[in-house]
Order: sequence, then C-alpha cells, then structure tokens
Amino acid sequence: MQRLRLSLALGPYDHARDLSTGHAPVDGVDLIPLTLPVEEIFYRFVKFREFDIAELSFGKYVALRSQGDESFIALPVFVSRAFRHSSIYVREGSALTGMAQLRGKRIGVPEWAQTASIYTRGILAEQEGVPLAEVEWVQAGVNQPGRVEKVKLELPASINYRAAPDKSLNQMLLDGEIDCAFSARPPQALGSGIARMYPDYAAREEAYFRATGVFPIMHVLAMRGELFREHPWLATNLYKACIAAKDASLARMSDITAAHAPMAWLPDYADRMRGLFGADFWPYGIEPNRPTLDAFLRYAHEQGVCRKRLTPEDIFPREVQSSVKV
Repeated sequence: MQRLRLSLALGPYDHARDLSTGHAPVDGVDLIPLTLPVEEIFYRFVKFREFDIAELSFGKYVALRSQGDESFIALPVFVSRAFRHSSIYVREGSALTGMAQLRGKRIGVPEWAQTASIYTRGILAEQEGVPLAEVEWVQAGVNQPGRVEKVKLELPASINYRAAPDKSLNQMLLDGEIDCAFSARPPQALGSGIARMYPDYAAREEAYFRATGVFPIMHVLAMRGELFREHPWLATNLYKACIAAKDASLARMSDITAAHAPMAWLPDYADRMRGLFGADFWPYGIEPNRPTLDAFLRYAHEQGVCRKRLTPEDIFPREVQSSVKV
C-alpha cells in the first residue's frame, strides 16, 4: 500500500512534538508538519480546508456535528486544555470581584461559539447561579474590530445578544461600554487598565476541578472528513501515534536528570499534576474525560451552539472508542 503524505497543522505543543518530528510515527503516513498560530490554523482549516489534519476549536467542531456537517472528523486527542476562571476580565478598579455579580451586566465575548466562552458561561449559570438570559451579551474581536461568528447559531429566544463589528472588547472594556469580557486571549490592556476578575484564579480552578471533575478541553485534533472516509484506518493509527507522543512528553516533564523546559523544579510540578489529575495527567480518550465531555456538550446545547444534545460517542469515530486486547 502506498503511504499517505499528509499535512499536519498544530501549535508548538511539547505533547505533540514527537508526532511532528516523526519520533512517534503514524503507520502508513508521512506527515508534513506546520507550526502556526491557532487562530490562523482555525481560519484556514475551517474556511479553506487547507490542511489534512489540524487542531480545531472544540466548540466549532461540536456545533458543526450537531448540524449534520461531517466536513471534519475529530479524534479524542485534546491538544489544548485550559481552565477558565483566568479568562474573565474587568476594568482595573472595578467593583466586580465575583461572577455572581454579573447578573444584569454587559459581558463581551469574541464569539458565542468560542470554546472558552462556552465553559465560562456554563460556570456562570451552573456554579454561580446567574441565568444567561439575565445578562446582555456583546460579540466583538478581542483586540481588533471585525471578528464574526464562524458557525450558524440558534440561540435561545431569551438570550440578549448583539454584535459590535466596529469595536473591540479591549476598547469597550476600557471605555465602560461593557462590564466584563470572557476571552481565551487576554485583552491588550491587561495590566494597564484591565485586570483579571480573579487574581487567585489557579486556586479557584483547582477547587472547580475537585468539585466537578471537569478539566476543560479547548482544541481537538481533526482530519478532513473525506480523508477519513477514504482511509478509515487512519483514525486508529493517528490516535496511537498521538498517545505515544503525549506519553513521551509526560515522561520528559518527569525527568529529573535534565531540564526539558526552561523551568526550575519541573519534575516537582509534574508530581503535583499527578496528585491532582492522576498518573496520566493529560489524558486522551472518552472515558478518562467523560465528566468534561458531558459537561461541555450539555453547555453547548443549552447555549444554542449545538442544535441537539450530543454524546461523546456521537462526535468521535467508533474506530477509536475501543482498543484491541491481547
């Protein structure tokens, strides 16, 4: 069988490094690795299908799948994860010191379907008790005007949502046009007019994980749908290589004989991560991530990002939902 030659677009992740270098080979495939900013990857992958395999916003992926769109097929490979108490921004000196105070306020988001904002709105509604209908939502680019939604939405009728195409969240927050912003990328004026609502976000995020078991998934690894349908064996082979690359990265983080990143006490930090998340502290697959997947799919449906309630089994190919036992 002739080997496939496929492009792979990813951010500069250590846990995918061996995939890009070929140290974790994909059986039957020669990869052409491309390292690009995530916003550029998303734009070129979704709009132009420029890559064979690439990371993809989890929110956009589930929105498309709920509409019956199988242009992309994702694997349960979670290349980017981040807790989201750190991504809530207010003006410096604001009286807003907690999410429960956001009832009746104006909140800016870069896109309603941005993955980070889906999680933050879920926390606002479920953990803080603030109904999303009791907030005025404003959509705009974080630091530049002109950003638009990338997927079709069917928002609940109770949601008060408008776009501000000629403004940025950064400037609206500084000018007092919005009270708060939920954004994965920090506003430019962070530290010079804008502050995080929770300076102690790490402690809050750890408490959130201990209470819910949710370790937010931001980006999945996806391939073009027609590529998967033509070569269904690719899903399992790619998935196995991704696990090998990630496991090698976790081993590097724990290696006390040499610093594999420019940080002191990195193995001690890895030990702390194992104490919180378990031996595999960056797990792939459905079962180790079911609390996170279930919560996100619930949020996405309730918020009108997904047109129907999906399950984890609905969004990942059956080929990687089980493995051979010898």
